[in-house]
Amino acid sequence: MSSSLEPTPEQFAALAARPADAPVVTINLLQFKAAGGRESYLRYAQEVAPHLQRVGGTVRYAGAAPGVVVGDGEKPWWDAIIVVEYPSPAAFLDMVSDEEYLKVHEHRAAGLDRGDLIATSIWTMGE
Repeated sequence: MSSSLEPTPEQFAALAARPADAPVVTINLLQFKAAGGRESYLRYAQEVAPHLQRVGGTVRYAGAAPGVVVGDGEKPWWDAIIVVEYPSPAAFLDMVSDEEYLKVHEHRAAGLDRGDLIATSIWTMGE
């Protein structure tokens, strides 16, 4: 697996240090490998569903990158974006450290040239 597809210990620690009672929304920016990457990632997407369910994770959005409305270039560097909400940092960490999940994760790693995973916090607008 490429190191750019895996979190560093510091990145894991930063996620674990977030407020334990607050949801974490991950933005997955995905660039597929040219040969079979999309198919491998779609296999991962199917097989990861029970792992997400086990920890209370929910896919909020999944879609392709059609074009840039505001910004540079005609098309973003990523091929697809997936937004997933987890009830807490611990839920995410529990899922990605599970041995059964790691078997499924192989399909993600095999399908991607680049896979940026950005942990965000939910804003309450108007407060």
